[in-house]
Amino acid sequence: MLTHDEFTIVVRILGAAVIGAVIGFERTFHGRPAGFRTHSLVCLASALLMVMAVYQDRWLGDSIAPEPTRVAQGIMTGIGFLGAGMIFKESFTVRGLTTAASVWVTAAIGILVGVGFWFAAIAGTLTTLAILGVLRLVETRLPVEFYAHHTLAFARDKVMSEEDVRKMLAEQGFTIVNVSSRLVDSGQQFEYRMVLMSRDSKSGARLSQHLLTLPEVNEFKISPSND
Repeated sequence: MLTHDEFTIVVRILGAAVIGAVIGFERTFHGRPAGFRTHSLVCLASALLMVMAVYQDRWLGDSIAPEPTRVAQGIMTGIGFLGAGMIFKESFTVRGLTTAASVWVTAAIGILVGVGFWFAAIAGTLTTLAILGVLRLVETRLPVEFYAHHTLAFARDKVMSEEDVRKMLAEQGFTIVNVSSRLVDSGQQFEYRMVLMSRDSKSGARLSQHLLTLPEVNEFKISPSND
């Protein structure tokens, strides 16, 4: 038969695991590498460490005064390393920031569960799910600036002038933020390198289709720089 404290500990541990899994499911659903298992383990670990701090008298005796705030500080410091491992740079795009943030907030919720602050833990969970789910829908409808790194290559004797390139990109809905040029392939090709900006995220696909119709274009690359 479990004592009252033991029952409370079990409830907090299981509650942390479930809450972490609920938050992580949203990440799994959207194909992120840190899914419901990772989030569940993070929340569980935070809760376990806080339970250990809150119930120090059960394993260290009454002579030791519990200091759960120090344990919480250590948890949040340590979780930064895990979050950093989820952020990676792919070409010109940085990915994983939202997942890293969700792991960080999951650790904070685990701390709340570990100390028994259920109201704040549940409120934090619902708010986190709203941010990850509801605000995702809002974000897709907000007018935002779309940036892309663009490389455009021509044969050396068939180079499109910079003025014509600017005109062509403007017709596709892009503004050139900056541009540089160089010779590549031992001087056989002329290459423009640009950072483009548009207020329409579909401009990249339209530009790609248009460039496919231009015989003078040897190579091109469009790399979105948004997360």
